[in-house]
Amino acid sequence: MTPDQVFARWVRASLVLFALVFCYFLAADLWMPMTPQSRVIHPVIRVAPQVSGQVVDVAVADNQHVAAGELLFSIDPRPYELAVQQAQLALEAAERDNAGIDASIAAAQAQVRSAEVRSAELARERERMQTLLASHNVSRQSYEQIVASHQAAQAEVASQRAQLQQLEVQRGQGDQDNLRLRQARNALAQAKLNLSYTQVRAESDGVVSNLQVRPGTYAVAGSSLAALVADDADVVADFREKSLVHMDVGEPAAIVFDAIPGRVFEAHVAGIAAGTQQGQLLPDGSLAAPETSDRWVRDAQRQRVHLVLDEEPELLPGLPTGARATVQLFPVGGPAKWLGGVQVRLVSLMHYIY
Repeated sequence: MTPDQVFARWVRASLVLFALVFCYFLAADLWMPMTPQSRVIHPVIRVAPQVSGQVVDVAVADNQHVAAGELLFSIDPRPYELAVQQAQLALEAAERDNAGIDASIAAAQAQVRSAEVRSAELARERERMQTLLASHNVSRQSYEQIVASHQAAQAEVASQRAQLQQLEVQRGQGDQDNLRLRQARNALAQAKLNLSYTQVRAESDGVVSNLQVRPGTYAVAGSSLAALVADDADVVADFREKSLVHMDVGEPAAIVFDAIPGRVFEAHVAGIAAGTQQGQLLPDGSLAAPETSDRWVRDAQRQRVHLVLDEEPELLPGLPTGARATVQLFPVGGPAKWLGGVQVRLVSLMHYIY
């Protein structure tokens, strides 16, 4: 066999191999898709105080595991203790003011009753004088004086009732619904709440990371001083859209973690993200910005898939957030599932190398 014939044979073999690999790639992308674009994601909680003040104590170290409710650091509570005392004094003052108004109301009620008694007496006197005036036994001047006195008494009754109503409005409702007391109690509750905020505690089980606080640091409300990486974890994988044509939620999958080479973990699809950032339109008043590209073949859009481990779910809390993984899906059975299993096990062995 001449060298040209050997070369031609190798060319034909290469073309056949390329065609076989290309066909395998197309079939695998549809019936046994796999992606290395996968990560372990832990929820990360920003640890930020809700009140401002100087940090007086740090109870944890960086990268320490904490339980939900465990103290992380404390802010100087003295200004907030004084605020609680001030609110308590304001509540006592409101109670005393209400007691004084109650006494004034009692006095006003007595004055109203006194004015009503005098008005009733003058009304009877007016009737007697009117009878005497009809029989000419009293002068009209005396009668008119009684009439004027009765009218003045009626005006006094109206004035005393108005003063009583003013005091009752100032006093408000009973102790439970009184406006002044409710405002004072609300201020006291807010002061106590702010005092409780001086102790910053963990919101969930997790690991404290990037702790940027030391005793003496001035903490500003809302400014993050650490991150809490929660123990809860989720495995997310980004697949090309066409790779998910035959996939449904609940179907089996396999996961290989870069941190645990050589092992394949069974899992299932828990959900598919509703969309991507590129598909979100912001109502900011700007005009549409059509996407432009000079590429003949554009990049494929990827969709995020969420997965749950079927075995050893306690493994995920031990992996750091952002840990890399490779995910193999099995949307169809038969030979495709067997080939997909071989494919993912080869990847698990290759992780010993890279």
